[in-house]
Amino acid sequence: MGNDPAPKPAPAGSTTLWSVAANPLSLWIAFLLVHILIGFLGLHSVGMPLGDVFLVYKPWAQLAGQGTAVVGIDTDWVYPIFAIVPIMLPLVLGPENYTGAWLTMVLLLDAAAFAVLIIGRDPRRIKAAWWWLAFLALLGPIAVGRLDAVSVALSIIGLLWLTLNERVAVVVLTLATWIKVWPAALIAAAIIGFKSRWRILTAAAATSLVIVIVALTFGSGMHVLSFITMQTGQGLQIEAPVSTIWMWQAAAKVPGSFVYYDRDLLTFQVTGSGTATASSLMSPLLAIAVAVVVLIGVRAVRRGAPVTRILPELSLGFVAAFIAFNKVGSPQYVAWLAAPVLIGLVYQGRGFRAPTILVTVTAALTQIIYPFFYDYVLSVQPAILVVLTARNLMFFVILGWAMVALWRGAHPSDSELDTLPQKVWPFKAEPVAQDA
Repeated sequence: MGNDPAPKPAPAGSTTLWSVAANPLSLWIAFLLVHILIGFLGLHSVGMPLGDVFLVYKPWAQLAGQGTAVVGIDTDWVYPIFAIVPIMLPLVLGPENYTGAWLTMVLLLDAAAFAVLIIGRDPRRIKAAWWWLAFLALLGPIAVGRLDAVSVALSIIGLLWLTLNERVAVVVLTLATWIKVWPAALIAAAIIGFKSRWRILTAAAATSLVIVIVALTFGSGMHVLSFITMQTGQGLQIEAPVSTIWMWQAAAKVPGSFVYYDRDLLTFQVTGSGTATASSLMSPLLAIAVAVVVLIGVRAVRRGAPVTRILPELSLGFVAAFIAFNKVGSPQYVAWLAAPVLIGLVYQGRGFRAPTILVTVTAALTQIIYPFFYDYVLSVQPAILVVLTARNLMFFVILGWAMVALWRGAHPSDSELDTLPQKVWPFKAEPVAQDA
C-alpha cells in the first residue's frame, strides 16, 4: 500500500477503448458535454431546478452588493457565513447575468476538482473521473443548481490532497464546511482514521477561528453561528426519508395529512398526526446515528484497518447518516455522496464497486423525483411515491454497507491492492502511509 500499481496488460480488444477513455481530450470533452447538458436542463426543465439561484441567492447577493443587508452578518442565516462568498461571486458579471455566471462558477470549480482527479493519468483515477461524470448526468441539474455543488467540488479536492499536503487539504475541507455543514463529516473521518488526528483537528479549528474572527470584525455578532439553530424548528420536508410515512398517508387521504409550502424556509413540507414528534426526534436520532458510526470507525482503527479502508467507508457512513436521519432531505444532498465514492475508487478501485453502484442508482432515482416529476411528488401520486420510497431506502442501504464494511474489516487479500496515490496535482511529494 502507498504506491500506484503498475497498469496491468489490457486485452487487445480493449486497448483502443482504454486509450480513448484515458485521453485527456476525451475526458475534457465529456466533462464539458455533461455540464452543458445539466446546465441546459437546469435552465429549461420543469420544476425550476435553478430556482434557488435566481430567486434566493441572487436577491441575497444584490442586497449585500447594495450595502442593504448581508445575510449572516446583519441577520440570522440558514447557511454558514463563508457561503456568502460563492453567492456574491456571480454578481461580478452583473445581476442580469447572475444565473449564467453561477453555472460558469460551478463549472470552473468542478473543472478544478476534475483536473486534480485526472492529471497523472492513473488508471483508477481515470475510471473514477468517468464515474463522476456519469453520476452528475444521472443526478441532473440539481447537481449544479445549489450551494452544495460548491462544497462538493472543494471536498473532492480536499480528500484527494489529504495524504499529500494535509494542512492545505484540511483548510479546503474546512472552507467547504463553512459553506455547507456536511463536509465536517469528511474531516471527522480523517480525524478518526489518521494518526495525525491532532494536526487535522488543529488545522480545522484554526481555519474556523479565522473565519469567525473575520465575520465578527464585519459586525456579525452571534449571527455568525445562527445556522446552527435556524432549522431547529423546521418540519418534515417532503423528500426526507422520515417523511415517507406521511407522504403515503397524504396519498391515502388520511385526515390531517397533506403537503404544504413553508414560506419562511422556502420548502415543501408534509404534516399529519405525529409529524411534530417525528421532527423533534430527528436531531437526537441523527446524533445517535453519528455516534454509532464513530464507535464502529474507532473499532476498525483499533483493529488495524488501513486508512484506505477507513477514510472512504467512514466518510460514506457519516454522509449517509447525515442524509438518512435528516428531516430536510433536499435532492441536492445526494451530490454529497460523490466525494466519499471518488476517494473510495481512488484508494480501492474495484473494492469499492458495491457502494459505487448503490450511489449511482440513488442519483438516477433522484433525478426522476426532481425535477422531472416533482409536481407528481407534490400531488402525492402513488407511482412517484414508489420511486421516492425506493430512493429513500437506498440511503439506509448505503449506510448499512458502510457500517458492515467497517465492522468486518478488510481481509488482507482484499486490501493488499489498495493504494495511496504518489502524485496528485499540484503536489508531487511522496505520500506517507497513514495507517492508524
